[in-house]
Amino acid sequence: GGVSAKRLLETVKPKPTARFLLFRSYDSYTTNVPLARFDDDDVLLAHSWNGQPIPREHGGPVRPIIPKLYFWKSAKWVRSVTFLENDQPGYWEVRGYHNDADPWKEERYSGD
Repeated sequence: GGVSAKRLLETVKPKPTARFLLFRSYDSYTTNVPLARFDDDDVLLAHSWNGQPIPREHGGPVRPIIPKLYFWKSAKWVRSVTFLENDQPGYWEVRGYHNDADPWKEERYSGD
């Protein structure tokens, strides 16, 4: 279970200038996601599975599930979500991973 991205965006109402999200994890990991990719019917901020809280080894207490992007965009142990006007590459993106991370386009590395 969890909160859909659509519900979160309806509740939070980001500023019209927001174009990106930055997820920060308890272990200092970060990853960026374009707001347009987050605002999708199948995106979820998950907090439970089969009625039980997501255990730490699987990314609990909260993690985004963004099925249309490579899974490094679905950060584990999320402690904050920040809406940004400008893109801010995260942990793997500054180390050469592709910023968009579309698996159907095989966007694994920045040169792909």
